[in-house]
Amino acid sequence: MLTIEEVKKIAKLARIDLTPEEESRHADTISVVLDYMKILDEVDTTNVEPTAQVTGLSNIVREDITHECTIKKELLAQMPQVDQNELVVPAVFE
Repeated sequence: MLTIEEVKKIAKLARIDLTPEEESRHADTISVVLDYMKILDEVDTTNVEPTAQVTGLSNIVREDITHECTIKKELLAQMPQVDQNELVVPAVFE
């Protein structure tokens, strides 16, 4: 079972605030999901060939096409902090 401390760590990494009730609920819910995923460890795949993709297609891409952004000024005007036409956000990594 996932501990409350592990849920708090995950919430901190995801930058979400959880109430104590939510922490408890998520500990239970995530634990159920992880326990269910353990079933995959029991599946016999000895005769199953590894598969990276199943379509047989490769390098299916479209040509890059640029478009002029007509609302850039309006979007930047709504941002809390802008520097040289770029949105300034708190650092994710320390």
